[in-house]
Amino acid sequence: MKQFEANFDGLVGPTHNYAGLSFGNVASKSNANAVSNPKQAALQGLQKMKALADMGMVQGVLAPQERPDIYALRRLGFSGSDAHVMQQAYKQAPHIFLACCSASSMWTANAATVSPSGDTADAKIHFTPANLTNKYHRSLEPQVTGNILKSTFADPDYFAHHQHLPDNEHFGDEGAANHTRFCHEYGGNGVELFVFGRYAFDESKPAPQKYPARHTYEACEAVARLHGLRDKNIVFAQQNPDVIDAGVFHNDVIAVGNQNVLFYHQYAFLNTQKMKDEILRKFGSDDFHFIEVPDNEVSIAEAVKTYLFNTQVIRLPNGNMAIIAPKECEKNPAVSAYLAKLVTLNTPIQEVHYFDVKQSMQNGGGPACLRLRVAMTDVEKSKVNPQTFINDNSYNTLCSWVNKHYRDELHVADLIDPQLLIESRTALDELTKILDYGSVYQFQS
Repeated sequence: MKQFEANFDGLVGPTHNYAGLSFGNVASKSNANAVSNPKQAALQGLQKMKALADMGMVQGVLAPQERPDIYALRRLGFSGSDAHVMQQAYKQAPHIFLACCSASSMWTANAATVSPSGDTADAKIHFTPANLTNKYHRSLEPQVTGNILKSTFADPDYFAHHQHLPDNEHFGDEGAANHTRFCHEYGGNGVELFVFGRYAFDESKPAPQKYPARHTYEACEAVARLHGLRDKNIVFAQQNPDVIDAGVFHNDVIAVGNQNVLFYHQYAFLNTQKMKDEILRKFGSDDFHFIEVPDNEVSIAEAVKTYLFNTQVIRLPNGNMAIIAPKECEKNPAVSAYLAKLVTLNTPIQEVHYFDVKQSMQNGGGPACLRLRVAMTDVEKSKVNPQTFINDNSYNTLCSWVNKHYRDELHVADLIDPQLLIESRTALDELTKILDYGSVYQFQS
């Protein structure tokens, strides 16, 4: 039985823009109001997907969401035609309007938490969409995300889907951006690391002071229960509050793992040794590599600027592990020097591949933000919607779709254009046919 880890990347949406909506995300705020390039962003994402597929990885795609979100604006009291709703919202509540235009669903590391069948009590792959309650623009996503996941992983004999956690800050859930899994074999039993920023019901515990801790301990516990995980499959670890205050808004900005490797910054976690001891005990083998990057070689500021840890660590068909890194890592002297040294060390990571994902990076998301990992067997893969996998034909079809429907440039002021909504709906309606989704968007009902 073959087993592997598939990556499902989010396709960048037609309203990709820089509105600087994400407080605590340094890159997002620093590029606010810049002119975006939706077509280039979508094609960059597709190029990364195709490159990984060409490396022999199992690569899939998840569709973007409908934006502007007219339905959210109507819930907030704006009425009339769609064009009037957009105009009034932009005039009366511009921050709300811009939030309803965000293309942030491209970062599918936040789409959901996924537990493979090797870990769950019912031996199914479990999905729980993240509620993303900390940011309004992201809190609009979970329902449609759930629809898209159900259309991608539809067979109830193999896949279990849960409703997102309650829309409340006590159960703030940022999905797989704060979750990774260690295992000997992808289809076997594993250890799932859930990382949180604070305890929601105990204010005496450590918590960041400057930026919000978006993910709670209570959310981690709830998802583990929903997925039928046992104690031997779970490790809970708190993110260092000081690094959150330094702009590390998700754990995947400061740590990334795969199989028997955890690659992380020296200051990533609050109680590092306790976490390491528990992982080793539950992993059941000494063949585990904790790759800790010292602060004196790569500072937290450099890690955030280059997204050294918001890289993908993948197992290639040749047996090597490789890091999929943004070009920004290659251009930074300290980070590139560290990565050059890393591949010479006695660890499973033997290769580094650099990709241009600048459009995503400028909005605060690197290669790891763009993908949702799903470990599966070949039988489970055969039950996935086949139209969602990337190959030569699907890549060419999706590139043609992007070139047909996306704008080359988008200014923030362009978001008020009613034609943009029409263009977006037309594009997404066509995309659901390409991907064989059925009706997943509200405008289709």
